[in-house]
Amino acid sequence: MDAFSMSLVAASGALALVAGASEDIESDVGSQSNPNSQVQLAAQVGFPHRIFNKAVSGEPPSNALYCALAASAASMLISSAGMPALFSLAIGASVAALFGAIFAVSAYMGRNSSQGRFNQWVYLDIIRSHTPTIMAHIWVTAFCISAISYIMVYMMPLKHPFPMPVVALIWGLAVGAVGSSVGDVHYGAEREFQNTMFGAGLNTMNSGMIVRKAEAGLRCSIENGWFCSKLGGPLTGMAFGLTVFLSNWITNVFDPITQPGHVIGLGLLIVLAMIFYANYVERSARRKYGPYPEYKGDIKP
Repeated sequence: MDAFSMSLVAASGALALVAGASEDIESDVGSQSNPNSQVQLAAQVGFPHRIFNKAVSGEPPSNALYCALAASAASMLISSAGMPALFSLAIGASVAALFGAIFAVSAYMGRNSSQGRFNQWVYLDIIRSHTPTIMAHIWVTAFCISAISYIMVYMMPLKHPFPMPVVALIWGLAVGAVGSSVGDVHYGAEREFQNTMFGAGLNTMNSGMIVRKAEAGLRCSIENGWFCSKLGGPLTGMAFGLTVFLSNWITNVFDPITQPGHVIGLGLLIVLAMIFYANYVERSARRKYGPYPEYKGDIKP
């Protein structure tokens, strides 16, 4: 593998790191991660709130749609209009961000208005303050994923056989899945259920009884983004960045066409090493901090 190929692999990993972090924070601001079910249920159990709630589908399908839309627009501008790649990627990401804004506003208004019988209001100031933040993070995610797809299709020595929108669709699914699995670990009981001991879990009878008061005033989703940018977002970026970097690195070190056995073997070796290391970290944490005590208190949001 020459220096140019390695630089492309490193650039893809760096773009993936940024994309993973922005995707996780966007889902936290829009309440589109797994704890969204608690936000959706809150008004129905007597806890109306000011948290932005836009999830109609999970993070993987929505991000796949955003990234594929951005890559489709960029690919059309590159191939048909002859526009430079950087400008094409920026325009494609802008199209995805506009689509995401329409999706977010319509989902928020539809969800909250349907829960009017539970005293859940539609807050226009929440729409005005949260929608630009959601659009900005969608733009960053779509731009980075489209750029990764462009590198893999047009710049890598071993060019990807799939067209650019399909590659972006696959990576969009992947970044949404990583955000939903890695980022949500750091957004849930410790933010929406701050009066529950971390690791104690949530009793079914307390579902929807979210914490609605913030450090100053009533809580909104912008504060979730602030909270998750400290740990959940960076960890999601690291996880997705390693996924993109290692997958591209393996196929650049060995030719998947002439050396498929080497590619599969190295991939399995990396997966096994991560499994053993994760097991070691968990066992070490349990030895140091002991088992989680059983929580028997009452939730009083």
